[in-house]
Amino acid sequence: MGNTLIPRWVKLAAAALVVLVVVAWSCLFVVTETEQVVVTEFGRPVGNPITAAGLHFKLPFIETANYFDKRIMAWDGRPDQIATSDKKYIWVDTTARWQISNPLLFMERVGSFQTAQSRLDGIIDSVVRDNISDNDLVEIVRSKGWEKAKAQFLQSGVPGPTMGYEKPSDNYHLLKGREKITRDMVAGASKLISEFGMKLLDIRITRINYVESVRNSVYQRMISERKRIAAQYRSEGLGEKAAILGQMELQLAKLRSQAYKNSQEIRGKADAQATKIFAYAYSQDPEFFSLYKTLNLYGDFNKNSSFLLSTDSDVFKYLKGAGKQPSAKNLTTR
Repeated sequence: MGNTLIPRWVKLAAAALVVLVVVAWSCLFVVTETEQVVVTEFGRPVGNPITAAGLHFKLPFIETANYFDKRIMAWDGRPDQIATSDKKYIWVDTTARWQISNPLLFMERVGSFQTAQSRLDGIIDSVVRDNISDNDLVEIVRSKGWEKAKAQFLQSGVPGPTMGYEKPSDNYHLLKGREKITRDMVAGASKLISEFGMKLLDIRITRINYVESVRNSVYQRMISERKRIAAQYRSEGLGEKAAILGQMELQLAKLRSQAYKNSQEIRGKADAQATKIFAYAYSQDPEFFSLYKTLNLYGDFNKNSSFLLSTDSDVFKYLKGAGKQPSAKNLTTR
């Protein structure tokens, strides 16, 4: 028929090769650097967990490789409304970082990542609530060393609120502080989480806020504080303005006084010089000077002037001789 029949032994060899590949494939499994494996036989753990990366062997079809993440994983809690020890109602939002430390114990008591997150929800939320309610709000907000930071802020010369809106008394000293409280949270939660084959690395408070019922009053206090600072700025500015204007008026008064002094000195020198010139001019002919001054006096008389004078007064000496021809001896050739 033209078709070449495949020998039976070839078919058997091919089938055996396929079975061998499948068996070999089921015997091998790969563990990466981010994974750890627990091998189970019909659901029962066999041997120690495998944490080293590489190629590993197991019994085919009987044993199963269960993979678990070896990396640090995140947990993000839901914001909770909690009352502090000093009766301040706040919203607290937290986050945590954890890791599978014992994959065998984790598989037996937890089993999956979703279940682990659920267990962390109950444990961490409870620990956070207990520590928040046992401490004042100022303890949760501040950490040790805030006094030094405040001193540095004051030395910077920048005006503004220095203590915030939850201001403790001047002699208040932190008993724990935020950092110590979060360390207590880690210590308390680690005791409960370790029995599940997990290791808690850190807990952090990501956000603290007042509840809605008191938030508006806090905002009003913030607005009042900012207005107080603005009024302080304006007051300081007006003070600087008054000081500058006073200095300007003082300088202006000094300049005017000096200018008036200089003008009076110049005017006095000019008057002295004029008087000296007049005196020299009038000394050349005293009779003419007398006539000149008398005629000026006549010119100053007006209809509103009233004088009571004798006809023998020297003021009229030049009027008495009016209309007479001057004698030749009185004429002076110049």
